[in-house]
Amino acid sequence: MINKVILVGRITRDPELRTIGSGVACVNFTVACNRPFQDQQGERAADFINCVVWRKQAENLARYVKKGALIGIEGRIQTRNYEADGQTRYVTEVLCDNIQFLEAKQEASTRQAEESDPFMNQTKYVDDDDVPF
Repeated sequence: MINKVILVGRITRDPELRTIGSGVACVNFTVACNRPFQDQQGERAADFINCVVWRKQAENLARYVKKGALIGIEGRIQTRNYEADGQTRYVTEVLCDNIQFLEAKQEASTRQAEESDPFMNQTKYVDDDDVPF
C-alpha cells in the first residue's frame, strides 16, 4: 500500500510548540496550497490542509518559521477520531516526515514587511519642475 503526500504551500499562522505528557514536542499547523486553476471570477482558490509534526522537526518549525512562510512537506495522510460532547469527531491530517523551508529568512521578512506596508512597493516619480534647484 502507498500513502505518500507532497505539499508546497504557505503556513497560515505562526506555529505554536507544545509538548505532550512524555515531553515530546509537537506542532499542529495548517498549510494553504493554491489550486492550479481559476474560478469563474478569475481568482484562485486554496486548500487549507491540517498537518502535524513531531520531535526535533517540530522544534525547528516553531523556531524558524512564521506565518506566510513557504514550506515543502513530505508525509502521509493519517485519520483519527475522538469523542467530544457525546459525538464522534473525525480528523484527517498530514503526518509530516520531512519539512523543507523553501525561502530564506530574509525573503520571508521582506515579504511580510511588504504585505504590512501597502506603500512600500509604490514608485514615486518626481517632476523636474518640483525640484528646488
